[in-house]
Amino acid sequence: MSGSASFVYHDQAMNYRFHDQHPFHPLRLQLTLDLLSAASALEPSRIIPSRPATDEELLSVHQPAYVEAVKALSRRRPEAEWIKRAEEYGLADEDTPYFAGMHEAAAYVAGGTVTAVEAVMSGRAAHALHLGGGLHHALSAKAAGFCVYNDAAVAIAYARRRYGARVLYVDTDVHHGDGVQWSFYSEPEVCTYSIHETGKYLFPGTGSVSERGEHLGYGACMNIPLQPYTEDASWLECFEVSIRRLTDYFKPDLIVSLHGCDAHALDPLSHMHCSLAIYNQMPAILHELAHTYCEGRWVAVGGGGYDMWRVVPRAWSLLWLEMSHHPLKRELAPERESSHGISLPQSWIDKWQDHSPVPLPSRWLDDLTRWEAMPRRAEITAKNRESLAVALQDYPAKA
Repeated sequence: MSGSASFVYHDQAMNYRFHDQHPFHPLRLQLTLDLLSAASALEPSRIIPSRPATDEELLSVHQPAYVEAVKALSRRRPEAEWIKRAEEYGLADEDTPYFAGMHEAAAYVAGGTVTAVEAVMSGRAAHALHLGGGLHHALSAKAAGFCVYNDAAVAIAYARRRYGARVLYVDTDVHHGDGVQWSFYSEPEVCTYSIHETGKYLFPGTGSVSERGEHLGYGACMNIPLQPYTEDASWLECFEVSIRRLTDYFKPDLIVSLHGCDAHALDPLSHMHCSLAIYNQMPAILHELAHTYCEGRWVAVGGGGYDMWRVVPRAWSLLWLEMSHHPLKRELAPERESSHGISLPQSWIDKWQDHSPVPLPSRWLDDLTRWEAMPRRAEITAKNRESLAVALQDYPAKA
């Protein structure tokens, strides 16, 4: 198997766009591509063009009536009867409103993640990243939470069908990865893991520790719901302990991970207080696990993240730096004293500052000396450890 990492991308990814004021805006992806380019971190030879998912691939997860509805509402002038039925399919609210070209754009998103899985499972690449992916809230017959087709679920179904792979899905978005979980809730060969802000206060309201799978899939589902205002240390403690235990228990052939970066303190749609540190360290943990258990087979996708100027480009770039073994990632290692002082490329800042409504960051990592600690830190940490203990109770630790 090649030791390289591939970057899956197609210009069609920019067409997955609800409207200019919508928080899930493809400019996030453009900002990241430009940052990687400015950092000389994305070689053209690593880029693999994606393709649209076929109807057969979409139907491995989604209901035929739903795909028909998405296609009908994608026309420039949908028929009145379909507009009346849009709410039935989750395509009429402000989160996920239908738009012209929706089916084609969403099919390219799903196809991009399938392309990433094919690159890794065929041996063309050890790792593959598709930042345009990460639509984890889409359900079998309904759109939800900015998501039309569930690209992660479609790609996992492809890996199962084509390669018989045993798949571990790891979701680090601040919102619970509900759509992927429900797609494989009774499937013993797909294990779903999600670490997120508790659903007591945040969409989609699911993801409790009691959701553990059903029937033959019982035990192949783990959720780590964390308290609002969780900080880096508690998030990373819960993530590292749980994902190491689960990976050793499940022993996957392939890891598929989703990297929403909306647990950051600056994100406007959640209530967490993490920094870029978790987005620097979580990929490193997954990278190690992929080589320990899967002969390196690792596919990663994007996800949420709604401070698109200050957070998303840095977090997603850090993911690629890790996957591609870029020398800059070693300089940003947390044990290096100089890591927090490494500057972003000035050319990137100069290009985008006039477009940004906020001052752009000057460094790759956040300067935590300027951050105030949460007053309930000890209580939050204790609550998170309680949830962690409950989640791990059925998974024996290594002797």
